[in-house]
Amino acid sequence: MARTRLRSVAALDDAQARRRFRDKAGLDDDHLAALADETDALPAAGWCAGAVVLAGRGPYIALEHATGWALRYAAWDPERGLPVELPREKWLPVRADTVFDLASLTKLFTAIAAVQQAERGTLDLDAPVVGYADPRAGLVTDHGITVRHLLTHTSGLRPELPFYEHNTAEHLALLWAEKPVTEPGTAYLYSDLNLLLVESVLWQVTGRPLDALVRDGITTPLGMDRTRFNPPRSWRSRIAATEDQRRPWAKLNRGLIHGRVHDENAYAMRGVAGHAGLFSTARDLAVLCRTLLAGGAYGQARILARSSVAELLAPPGLGFHTGAGWFMGELAAGAGSRAAGHTGFTGTSLVLDPATDTFLVLLANTVHPVRRTPDSRPRAAAATRLARAVL
Repeated sequence: MARTRLRSVAALDDAQARRRFRDKAGLDDDHLAALADETDALPAAGWCAGAVVLAGRGPYIALEHATGWALRYAAWDPERGLPVELPREKWLPVRADTVFDLASLTKLFTAIAAVQQAERGTLDLDAPVVGYADPRAGLVTDHGITVRHLLTHTSGLRPELPFYEHNTAEHLALLWAEKPVTEPGTAYLYSDLNLLLVESVLWQVTGRPLDALVRDGITTPLGMDRTRFNPPRSWRSRIAATEDQRRPWAKLNRGLIHGRVHDENAYAMRGVAGHAGLFSTARDLAVLCRTLLAGGAYGQARILARSSVAELLAPPGLGFHTGAGWFMGELAAGAGSRAAGHTGFTGTSLVLDPATDTFLVLLANTVHPVRRTPDSRPRAAAATRLARAVL
C-alpha cells in the first residue's frame, strides 16, 4: 500500500461507479457531495473568486471539484469598494488542474528539504543556526537559535521584515542581523523569517538554491510536474490570478498579479523564497499528501525515510502545523490529534490525517482582486466534512 499511486474518481463517468469507488475508499458519498456543494457556495459568499477542493483517503482521490473563476477581475476600485470586472470573454474558469499561488504552503517544501539534508548528515536540526551562517551576511551573533527552533516557529524572531524596501544585496545581512524578541525555544511566534533562514542554511550546506532542491528532491521524483517557482508564461491561462496590488492595502504598486508570485518579499527575492513562491495544483499536492501518509514513498520514489516523516509530522511539527482546529476542523478533534498541514495567505490549505489516512486540499484565490480579512472557517468546515465522511 505504501507505494500505491493515487487513483481518482474523476476518471469515472458513471454515478454508480463513482459511489462504489468512494465506498471502496471508505468515504461517505453524501458528505462528499455536500463538500462539493459547500465549495460551490464560496464564490457567491464572497470568500473567493474560485476554488478547487480535493479530498481522499488511502490511495483514492474521492472528490475533485472546481468552481468559480481563476480570472474575473481587472482591478479593485477603492472609492466604490467594488471590483472592476474584465470583459466577460476574458474570464477564466477554475478547473481541477488550475495552478494556484501556494503562498505559505511553500514552507512545507522548505521543511521537507531541510529534513532531507538532516537524513544525509549535512544538517543538524539541533545545531546552533549561527554555525550555518552565510559569510556574505557579515558578522552574525549567536542568539541560541537552532534549526529546529526555526522549523517549529520557536526562534523568537518577529513575523517579517520589509525586504521589498531593500535591494537584493541587502537581504542576507538584514535577515541574519535580526534579533529574537523572545528567548529561543520558549514561545511560539509564527514568522516568515524562520523559513527564510532555513533556506539560507540549505544554501550553505548544499551550495544549491531552494528551487533546485525542491525540484530534484521532491517534485521531480514524485512526478509533480505542475509544481514550481516562477511558472513560465505559457502556464498563464491555467493560473489563478491574485490581487490588484496597490498601496495602501498592499505593500507595493504592482497592479493585477497573474502568473507571478503574490507575496511582496518573495517577489523582491525574484520569486524563490523559503516562505512563499511555489505554484501548484490540487492533484500535485494530493501526491505530496499521499507520499507523507505512506511514510515518504510514492510509486517507485522515496523522498524521505519513514522515521523522518514521523519527525516532520509529530507535534509540534517541523514546518507543519499540527492539531490546528482553526483550519483543520474535526480532523483535528481530540487531544491526541495527528492531523498536520498548513494554510497560505492567497487562500490555500492542505491537511493530512495519519489517524484516518485522509487528506484534503483546498485551493482558492481569496485575494482576487483584493486581500480580505483572513477567514479560515471555510477551510475548517471542509475538513470537518471530510472527517464526517470517514466510514
